[in-house]
Amino acid sequence: MELRSVEELMDLLHACRGAWDTPDRTGDPVDLHDHALQTAALLRRSRPADKELQVAGLVHDIGHLLRPGDDAGHADHAADAVRPLLGERVARLVRLHVPAKRYLAAVSPERGPSPQSALTLTRQGGTMSPAEAAAFAGDPLAEDAVTLRQADDAGKVVGLDAGVMEDWRTVLELVASRNSRLGAVD
Repeated sequence: MELRSVEELMDLLHACRGAWDTPDRTGDPVDLHDHALQTAALLRRSRPADKELQVAGLVHDIGHLLRPGDDAGHADHAADAVRPLLGERVARLVRLHVPAKRYLAAVSPERGPSPQSALTLTRQGGTMSPAEAAAFAGDPLAEDAVTLRQADDAGKVVGLDAGVMEDWRTVLELVASRNSRLGAVD
């Protein structure tokens, strides 16, 4: 699926209410809707000028809704869906949020992912080898992907009010207007 408008994306984000990262609800303690809002709000607070990073936080887990049960591939599905609308950087950050978890497990094992994320680490490739970690660290988006990952791990607080989805419409429209390939001639 490729998202073709902010309206389609907003519909998908609203559909995340009551949807979970695992079909049996053994994963994150909040639904995909609240997790998206919390992750984006944390990124807004830590990197207020980086709208693309904030938007990546908002959409990073929509792959769980697009293909329920495909935990290993959820980041790729989400990245492919948002790329035409939100651009390459947002798509790459979304794709890199899983490798960033694997990277952090390698370089900061004492900090580790959230308990729920630790359960899926093996299915997502496990802790990176030293060579994989070095290659990841060399990616120009590695630092931003790690920032996204850290917000992802922190954005799982039951009952935390992180605003409403509609508050993100104008930010999504801004990022889409800057990056959309829709209608562009390749």
